[in-house]
Amino acid sequence: MLFTLLNIVLPVFVVAGLGFVFGRRQRRAPDMDFINHANVMVFCPALVFSALLDNPVNLVRGWPLVAAGVLIILVPGLLLALVRRPGLTRPAFLVPGMFRNTGNIGIPLMMLAYGNDQLGDIVVLFVLSNLLHFSLGLFLLSQGSSRWMWLRNPNIWAALLGVALAPHRDWLPPFVTTSVDLTGQIAIPLMLFGLGVRLSQDRIEHVGLALRTNGLYLLAGLVTLPLVLWLLPLTPAWSRLVALSVMLPPAVLNYLLCEQYRVEPRTVASVVLLGNLLSVATIPLVVWATLTWI
Repeated sequence: MLFTLLNIVLPVFVVAGLGFVFGRRQRRAPDMDFINHANVMVFCPALVFSALLDNPVNLVRGWPLVAAGVLIILVPGLLLALVRRPGLTRPAFLVPGMFRNTGNIGIPLMMLAYGNDQLGDIVVLFVLSNLLHFSLGLFLLSQGSSRWMWLRNPNIWAALLGVALAPHRDWLPPFVTTSVDLTGQIAIPLMLFGLGVRLSQDRIEHVGLALRTNGLYLLAGLVTLPLVLWLLPLTPAWSRLVALSVMLPPAVLNYLLCEQYRVEPRTVASVVLLGNLLSVATIPLVVWATLTWI
């Protein structure tokens, strides 16, 4: 089991580690903005489209997974809203606790842990998180002025197109599907490499506050998980995906959005960075638990 666990977890952290070392060794701060923007706008949508095209999702049959994907975002938010905030404003505290790193870490980790045949379901969770992040998340951060921002997210439209065309995949010329597959294959390693570069450029401040905040996030996930598993008729494969998703660290995107909307960006950056560093210890435990008990 130990070697199996290492084979699952280490590749994720090795690629992120390469980005960290590369970023540290640069004489000037590397500008990842263009690359990250291209990943979000081009490569990730291609991955979403090709994954749903190759792994058709039956939304009628898969409603428990969709419901679980929504609940593991909303329920932690409700729980965190009830506790005393550790020195953060409400949006700065709630949004990183609701939206986890389902992209940079979640997609590659779940594929390695549970198999490539789960990619369609993994992408469903990723798209749901994106949809809520760019609607509810921006609504909270912007105090209501960006509620329709999700309409500009290409991942949402790629998902809709993938679901719609999956039953008619044979109609598409091979050069189209091959081109999309090649483009989408760039997304996952670039996510991990970009995460490492981002971690190399920022410092963790307010360590005590960041540690307490991430502790509350993990506790909210632990409380949410049994509730969701009890409420919904999830298959064992879905249960593993949901369990890992709710225990992932905060998404790096939280920091970028808080910076854009000027919602305590430096403090949120410390929370996000420390959460991703702590995941080196927490993720192997969660993966082991899902493979052992579910």
